[in-house]
Amino acid sequence: MKVFLLSIHRFSNALSEWMGKWVAWLTLLMVFIVFVVVVLRYLFDWGRIDIQESAIYVHAAIFMLGAAYTLKYDDHVRVDIFYRPAAPKTKAWINLLGVVFLLLPMMAFIFLMSWEYVAVSWSMHEGSREAGGLNGVWLLKGLILVMPCLVSFQGLGQLAESCLTILDWKKD
Repeated sequence: MKVFLLSIHRFSNALSEWMGKWVAWLTLLMVFIVFVVVVLRYLFDWGRIDIQESAIYVHAAIFMLGAAYTLKYDDHVRVDIFYRPAAPKTKAWINLLGVVFLLLPMMAFIFLMSWEYVAVSWSMHEGSREAGGLNGVWLLKGLILVMPCLVSFQGLGQLAESCLTILDWKKD
């Protein structure tokens, strides 16, 4: 059981870490795209919808793909009044209950409620509504299904970590 919990914990952390580093490069790409948009607009009085939309696409990808990384480092929104001063086992119980009763059900809800929305977009290869816009809206909407999967994997890793802490099993 300990080996199983450790493998889940390590896999989820490795996946989130890899995705977080990849998203960091996307952030740099987004800054570059926005810089190009601003320079083209204000120095050359020229704009392109596809370049502007690409900044929006990259921003959405950063948000969707970086959510699990944020959860891994505990940088998400949390009420720290009771959590911060708590003992490690109490924190583990709070995390365990939070993952089981809040995080995983919410991720399942997001996945299930967006499935048809994303499927319709993929079936018609939905493109931009703007003339000259990007034709990859369907790819962007696909990230709506990827995000709850990544966050759920990280949640399972936190669940495994909490169990290891509660059972006094070392994570080495």
